[in-house]
Amino acid sequence: MNPFSLQGRTALVTGGNTGIGQAIAWAMGAAGARVICAARSDLTETLAGLADARGLSLDLADPMAAAGAFADEPVDILVNNAGIIRRADALDFAEEDWDAVVDLNLKAVFFTTQAFARAVVARQAAGAVVNIASLLSFQGGIRVPSYAAAKHGLAGLTKALANEWAGRGINVNAIAPGYIETNNTTALRDDARRSQEILARIPAGRWGRPEDIAQTAVFLAAPASAYLHGAVIPVDGGWLAR
Repeated sequence: MNPFSLQGRTALVTGGNTGIGQAIAWAMGAAGARVICAARSDLTETLAGLADARGLSLDLADPMAAAGAFADEPVDILVNNAGIIRRADALDFAEEDWDAVVDLNLKAVFFTTQAFARAVVARQAAGAVVNIASLLSFQGGIRVPSYAAAKHGLAGLTKALANEWAGRGINVNAIAPGYIETNNTTALRDDARRSQEILARIPAGRWGRPEDIAQTAVFLAAPASAYLHGAVIPVDGGWLAR
């Protein structure tokens, strides 16, 4: 058996409509998985690139929205990719922005993962959870207090769930993307000075691509990573090593 194959497995990817989520959905499909793409936005483009997939309308602004998402068919792999960011000086940061970010980036991840794990345990199966963390799981950033708090929390949650579930056949790990070419970083890349400052800090000398994250996600979902539990893996071109 190919240790990197996902043949015969079903993966649910949140935020699968664009960027990193879309790339992960496509990569898991290419590795043989049936893919359920979950998002609150249009999934037509993502689904068009998959041979065996379906869309799921899911708005995780409600942290309990995925409570019934695992009832229709067995799901073996969960990728928690959906997330948002809000920027403001800490002195001015609004409560509604804090709650929106923490609810989606952390609370929804926990309760979605809980629902997934309950279903896996109930059928006495194995499963894999891949959380999409951030460089701000390690650093504080500037003007993003709720995002940094949520992503630090996600790193801790990854380890906590791994401690409880590793012995039950559920792998829980996370990827911490660096600066990736997505819609979220368009403004940074269009700012010539800021883009050059970022590139100067990245030993690999380039921005990351969504597929850089996607292939790591396939590894974390595949048998090749069976003994990997509670890891938060930076995929950042060497940013944190600098």
